[in-house]
Amino acid sequence: MKTLILDETQTDIAARILKDGGVVGIPTETVYGLAANALDGNAVAKIFRAKGRPMDNPLIVHIADFDDIAKFHLVKEIPDAAEKLSKAFWPGPLTIIMKRTDIIPKEVSAGLDTVAIRFPSHPVAQKIIKEAGVPLAAPSANLSGSPSPTTARHVLNDMDGKIDAVLDGGSSDVGVESTVITLAEAVPRVLRPGGVTVEQLREVLGEVELDDAVLHQLKEGEKASSPGMKYKHYAPKANVVLLKGSDDEFISYVNSKSDDSVCALCCDEDLLLLSVKTVSLGRRGDYLTHARHLFDCLRRIDENPTVHTVYSRLPSTNGVGLAVYNRLIRAAGFEVIDLEKL
Repeated sequence: MKTLILDETQTDIAARILKDGGVVGIPTETVYGLAANALDGNAVAKIFRAKGRPMDNPLIVHIADFDDIAKFHLVKEIPDAAEKLSKAFWPGPLTIIMKRTDIIPKEVSAGLDTVAIRFPSHPVAQKIIKEAGVPLAAPSANLSGSPSPTTARHVLNDMDGKIDAVLDGGSSDVGVESTVITLAEAVPRVLRPGGVTVEQLREVLGEVELDDAVLHQLKEGEKASSPGMKYKHYAPKANVVLLKGSDDEFISYVNSKSDDSVCALCCDEDLLLLSVKTVSLGRRGDYLTHARHLFDCLRRIDENPTVHTVYSRLPSTNGVGLAVYNRLIRAAGFEVIDLEKL
């Protein structure tokens, strides 16, 4: 298969491919998505084959207008909480889980009785959805388990020859996948953190729980009810190790491991203090910037074949820092060294 490379003026070509049951890498404000007609199970199955994604991992359905939910009869009912959230955060980096109807193929829902829905803010994504005339199922456009793509080049690195086309819409602004909240239970619960923070959700809804799997591994036999809940995810080829401790402890520990196989995923303030290869996420504590740069940094590290171990400081769990923490803890396979206990 030859993968076409399209620009922002060629949304009509992308839409035609999607109407015909094809798969297209599309830009969104979070990360690039691997899109197919969400109402066509055969088309959606092509996403799983291209990514090498387990079929028990549900997908997010992308719409171009809140009214698309009712228009395509995607859910059994729209809770009041969904309307409140949509008014506050849509279009934007928030995914809402509700009880699905039978129009949602099993390939999308992974056998669950729910469906995850998002209204992206990226104008090109909106245009493609409208021109395709159907909602689009679109997980991140990367090989399963690897860092998500935030540029068209990242998509091509993973998907060239495996999908019909990639549309280049520039770099993603948010840089990590959307926040996922389920409204299918008695109390709204965040299953995956992202650009919309838990604190912001609580301002709109009041009580909002944080799922245990945001910070910890899924329990044995527990089924993923949202993308991004698997044990190891977002991982580069190099082994990621998280370090818990002070700034001085981080610098001292990493410098003690100094050799050509080591790289530090660090902050700008650390660059002159470290004696190993470095890739900076941005200024310390600027988690919006860290989120925007995270996956690109992990992919850049993989471009150096001599790097086998990446040491990164354990992020804060406040605000958008929680999203960065969630991605890094999974990239590391939950390997954390507490420097205070050494």
